[in-house]
Amino acid sequence: MKDLYIVANWKENKSEEESLNFLNAFAKVYQPRPDVKVVICPSYSSLSAVSNFIKDHAIAVETGTQDVSELEEGAHTGEVSASQAAEFAKYSIIGHSERRKLGETDEDVSKKVEMAVRYNLKPIVCVINENVPIPTAVKIVAYEPVEAIGTGNPDTPENANRVAAAIKSKYNGVLRVLYGGSVTSKNVRNFCEMENVAGVLVGGASLDPVEFSSIIKQC
Repeated sequence: MKDLYIVANWKENKSEEESLNFLNAFAKVYQPRPDVKVVICPSYSSLSAVSNFIKDHAIAVETGTQDVSELEEGAHTGEVSASQAAEFAKYSIIGHSERRKLGETDEDVSKKVEMAVRYNLKPIVCVINENVPIPTAVKIVAYEPVEAIGTGNPDTPENANRVAAAIKSKYNGVLRVLYGGSVTSKNVRNFCEMENVAGVLVGGASLDPVEFSSIIKQC
């Protein structure tokens, strides 16, 4: 049995109150598994509350950010530095296709990874295919084909496995490749059963505590 990562990306959803309501409901149905590491990435406005709630209630879940600044702390209005994020998170999603669509470059991603690693955040770098460059320090990659994100039309498990194998072959340092794009409790097992797929990055389906717990159970 291989170890898996199930990562929830809440994107620009949930107030602090809604985030805590989610965790309350999730804790009642969540069944932790020794072979599955669960990471929840809320918005920055809820990150500290989510992190503290998880610690106070001893929920077997890690926290992550949806992005991190490429800059150190300083006079950078609107930025959140890796050192600040590391107070509340252990992981950071970097280079999501929705951010790349807004102009984020491979160079930006590389700088953000450098900052994340400097402050002991584990980067989860998103790529749309095996040809996107991956910085050397990265150990977790999320393959997320653009046409599958939020469309309800996921990639095939077989193709996800092919891309994951290609990434692992090309970058020997990458230990895990996750799949992201319209993941649900109905299809998650098909992806996680693939030899080279080490878990999933979940978007919309992670917003519902029952569905998200079911994804963890079914993977």
